Amino acid sequence: MNYNQTLEFLFQSLPAFETKGATAYKPGLERIAAFCRHLGNPQRNFFTIHVAGTNGKGSVSHIIASVLQQAGYRTGLFTSPHLQDFRERIRVDGEMIPKQKVVNFVDKHHDKMVELDLSFFEMTTAMAFDYFAQSEVEVAVIETGLGGRLDATNVIVPILSIITNIGLEHTALLGDTLQKIAAEKAGIIKKSIPVVIGESDVRYNSVIEQAAAANKSKVVYAEQVFTCEEHRIEGESQLFRLRRTRDGHEFDVELDLQGNYQVHNVITASAAVDFLHEETPLTISRRAYIEGMRCAAANTSLMGRWQTLGREPLTVCDTGHNAHGIAYVAEQLKSTPHRELYCVMGFVRDKDLAHILPLLPRDAHYIFTQARSERALPADELTAKAAIYGLQGKAVGDVKTAVARARELAAAEDMIFIGGSTYVVAEAL
Repeated sequence: MNYNQTLEFLFQSLPAFETKGATAYKPGLERIAAFCRHLGNPQRNFFTIHVAGTNGKGSVSHIIASVLQQAGYRTGLFTSPHLQDFRERIRVDGEMIPKQKVVNFVDKHHDKMVELDLSFFEMTTAMAFDYFAQSEVEVAVIETGLGGRLDATNVIVPILSIITNIGLEHTALLGDTLQKIAAEKAGIIKKSIPVVIGESDVRYNSVIEQAAAANKSKVVYAEQVFTCEEHRIEGESQLFRLRRTRDGHEFDVELDLQGNYQVHNVITASAAVDFLHEETPLTISRRAYIEGMRCAAANTSLMGRWQTLGREPLTVCDTGHNAHGIAYVAEQLKSTPHRELYCVMGFVRDKDLAHILPLLPRDAHYIFTQARSERALPADELTAKAAIYGLQGKAVGDVKTAVARARELAAAEDMIFIGGSTYVVAEAL
């Protein structure tokens, strides 16, 4: 098989949550564990950091990977979903897995994958572990796909677990309360392995603490380790003045990612890096931390996080796609100077629009669209649902056409926002 045929097999033959939704979700670790044994358990060949959470886990994973790269460690990074290229999911020192490596892996293990009836995500996870071991990675940052307890990535035994936050998402699979979702995400906590909690919340802290206590694992609340004293935007970067609680030390950190919500991710990543340096075999200098933060997006090619796509009119995209993430987006839109606001929005079918749509600004001009995904909610249907919540707009079925329409309508001093779904952002980039 060539690379395109290999991808076709992966997406068509193996069930993928990205295309099929909940029907492709295969909980349980038996299949991935059996496949990893078949591969010689490559995930045991390097240190791992395991990152779960409703929002922010992608940014936190990329920031930590960037810092580790700057510290001189050969660093693996496994994230999902991809925006434009499947290989974005698997990186070593910021570089995507080569196409030939993808082809070789599938060729070699095709029969076993079919025999075990692996899901797309299980296969991808195992491919990442195998490639990291081959590449002599020293430490890998591993982002969960969905949930935690039954996620394919949960076969690893990390040196640190991280839970960024808990919000209502994938309720049909993970539970319909914050407590139930927290219990699933807390499933990544391993015996005696500490866990960093990015955003504490009285509604779910006790659930995580109980899981940690059962595993005799230390809980570190990031907000108790660092506080942000000052935050400002400077060009394409953000500057944060952080204060370390244990000694009162204040220092400045620059991050090459936009979006006010990154303050939470900076605090979470900083607490994680601080712990890794103080309590694990890893050594991370102040310089590596500062440089890794400053070049996080550049080092890891992170896209789609309040990313500026154009000026005059200011055009921004963001992959926030649940109520928790859209609330931050709405806040950011409010604080960004503009005259008129044009929003190009599309969602997948299984999103809880009753909790998402009321968060969006009513005074914006909407162009409702749909990505080329089986899971996409038809633009006409979205337009009708949005109208119920006072959001008026037109349906344009193709993302690129919808973005072009927004650019026709917007004046130089206006703003265009593109979001609602990772797939919409991917097609707009």
